[in-house]
Amino acid sequence: MIQHSILKQVLGLAGWLTASFIAGGLGAVASANAGAFYGQLLQPSWAPPAWLFAPVWSMLYVLMGIAAWLVWRQYGFSGASAALSLFVAQLIANSLWTWLFFVWHLGALSLTEIIVLWLLIAATISGFWRLHRLAALLLVPYLAWVSFASALTFSLWRLNLPVLG
Repeated sequence: MIQHSILKQVLGLAGWLTASFIAGGLGAVASANAGAFYGQLLQPSWAPPAWLFAPVWSMLYVLMGIAAWLVWRQYGFSGASAALSLFVAQLIANSLWTWLFFVWHLGALSLTEIIVLWLLIAATISGFWRLHRLAALLLVPYLAWVSFASALTFSLWRLNLPVLG
């Protein structure tokens, strides 16, 4: 019985990490040429170098997967359906932003979408907070990074209207 429970927990963790990395992978496909495109844009003085994005996002996807797993582990889908549904919704929004910005060059729409993403992350943190405080806290760096990315998206859009109009 204990081995079954441990196996279930390990598979659950692997599943939530996989879901997070699938979202990241979909974004990675869209950002295949992102470094070159990003480098060609006029950037604010505070814009980070292109190489920084991959390690930051990798860490965030790990934290996201662990956070969802902690909630799922304690409550399952039935006991945390609203919070876990918000988590899945923010994963979808996370993947979409990269396509809007780097593939389709839709600056205004990518800005609108990242604001929706921010709201979904904040709602997920709120939902997780009621269920598992550590899980909620694991998402705070993600919210902080998306806050920064929102400001960067706005600045890049405004500085590059001919490209991101």
